[in-house]
Amino acid sequence: MQYSILITGCSTGIGLEAAKMLQDRQFLVVASCRKQEDVAALKAQGIKHVVQLDLADSDSIAKGLEETLAITHGHLFALFNNGAYGQPGAVEDLPVDVLRAQFESNFFGTHELTTKVLSIMLAQGYGRIINNSSVLGLVAAPFRGAYNASKFALEGLTDTLRLELFDTPIKVSLIEPGPIESHFRANALTALKDNIDMVNSRHQKGYEEAIARLSQEGVTSSQTLPASAVVKKLIHALESKRPRARYYVTTPTYAAVFMKRVLPTCLLDWVMRRQGA
Repeated sequence: MQYSILITGCSTGIGLEAAKMLQDRQFLVVASCRKQEDVAALKAQGIKHVVQLDLADSDSIAKGLEETLAITHGHLFALFNNGAYGQPGAVEDLPVDVLRAQFESNFFGTHELTTKVLSIMLAQGYGRIINNSSVLGLVAAPFRGAYNASKFALEGLTDTLRLELFDTPIKVSLIEPGPIESHFRANALTALKDNIDMVNSRHQKGYEEAIARLSQEGVTSSQTLPASAVVKKLIHALESKRPRARYYVTTPTYAAVFMKRVLPTCLLDWVMRRQGA
């Protein structure tokens, strides 16, 4: 049996690399992306099956899944929930609609797609659900409240789902990357400029630092890993008989896990404040 997988957020970065690497491993990959123009771009890069799927749009989720099942003949071995973006901004400067938009893509859309796929997996008697979280689903950092909140929520929902599926053949895993080579910073910079009133904020110095950080091109840290590092963990979650509940990627993620376990909150706060904007 050829294993089939639906991957969200494939226009760049981790999703694109996952689609390429899994296709090379003979998976039946259905890559999805939010924008229609990216469908042709992905096919031009050699991805055979691509569908449009916007996690902020219920109709798009239903249509994208329907097209996926037509490709996979009604079955689906795995779902990799990767689609997400980061909305920077101090918590006090986040308009409610901006926070809601962050959750629509990063949390509610993922939940809606997962529940639809889960009914298929339960009926067929097998399946794997892998959710891509973040080191910021483990620890909080300044000026990242919206993204932190969405990933903390995803972690809680995923843990609960794993507990509830313990007596089924469905396996559930979380991947928790730290800094990874992608377009994440560029997209976050656009979201910051479009959605946050920086001029009238008391955090102007912090925003200047955020803009400087997000404007940097290329790899900005020796601890940044290529997207393939995440996909290697994904492959284990897909192919192992006993996939792990959590997969940590990058040194900062392992460090965050260790610090959260051993440091008192006041010291952990001190460390994370030094991360700045």
